[in-house]
Amino acid sequence: MLKRLLAMLCTAAVPALAQGSAASSNVDNARMLWNDVRGYLTEAAADVPENLYSFRPTPDVRTFGELIGHIAGSQKMFCAIALGEKPTEEDAVEKTAKTKAALVAALKESNDYCARAYKQTDAATKPMVDVFGQQRSRLFVLLENATHDNEHYGNIVTYMRMNKMVPPSSKPRK
Repeated sequence: MLKRLLAMLCTAAVPALAQGSAASSNVDNARMLWNDVRGYLTEAAADVPENLYSFRPTPDVRTFGELIGHIAGSQKMFCAIALGEKPTEEDAVEKTAKTKAALVAALKESNDYCARAYKQTDAATKPMVDVFGQQRSRLFVLLENATHDNEHYGNIVTYMRMNKMVPPSSKPRK
C-alpha cells in the first residue's frame, strides 16, 4: 500500500515539475547559454593587455586578437542568419580590425547585434535557413553561435593561462 502511494505521488509530481521548467522558452534557454559566454568573452577581451593580442601559442593557430576578431565576425554572421538577414562574411572582422580597441569595439557591436537575435520568440526561430549548405532552424543557429563562442572561449582560457592570467570564468564572483 505504501509503495502504491509513493508511486502515485511520484507520478503526480512529474507533470508539476515539467510545468515549472516549461516557463522558459527555447530562445530563453539559448539566450542564457549565450549570455554566460558573451560575458566571459567581453571580459577576457578587456582584461588581456594590447601587447598580448599578438600572442600565438604555436605558428599554426590564431593570435589572441585574431580569435577575438573571428568570434566577432562569426557572431555577426550567425546572428544575421538567425534573424533572416543577409550575413556578412565570417572573417570580415578578423581581416580588418587589428588593434585591441578595434577588436573590442567589433566584439561589442556583434554582441549588440546578437542581442536582437536572442530576443526573438520561439515562433520566429522555427523557420528553416541555410547554414553552410544545410537547412536548419533559426533556433539551431542561435545554439550554434553559443556553442561556437564557447569553443573559442576554451581557446582563450588556454591563451590566458599560458600568460599567467586568470580567465573570467575562474575569477571569484562577488
